[in-house]
Amino acid sequence: MTDPRIEGPTPEVDRPEGGAALPGARKGYDRLPTGPVPMAPLVPDDAEEFAGTGWAPTVEPAPEPVDDARLAPWALVAAIVALATSMFVGWGIPVAIVAVIAAIMSLRRPIENRAMAMWALVLGLCATLFSAGWLLWAAMQLESLG
Repeated sequence: MTDPRIEGPTPEVDRPEGGAALPGARKGYDRLPTGPVPMAPLVPDDAEEFAGTGWAPTVEPAPEPVDDARLAPWALVAAIVALATSMFVGWGIPVAIVAVIAAIMSLRRPIENRAMAMWALVLGLCATLFSAGWLLWAAMQLESLG
């Protein structure tokens, strides 16, 4: 069926005679488009010749994975953010607790910067205390109102 809205090609764009035919265009296939691919043998014919030489491929051991993930800088950033937040409101206590936990974890790892981890621990504990103080003060204010 032809679509009446589509016009045929003009003579300028007609395919010249003897040109390449489009695959499957108005002709059938007499064989499958893909067939079995012949494979060469994986082992050469002269493999038995080298069997007694003692040659074996060299296998390098896999390198041990390097732990490049540093936790102390993230703990310090979280502690500074928690300390800055705890100066104004008490809702910084979850970030402060995360900073304390991350600082303790980084202190237990031998590859971490211990000074940075200690600063993160101290600032995280200060932020926890300040946030707890704010929350305690807010609780006292709610009791006096009610």
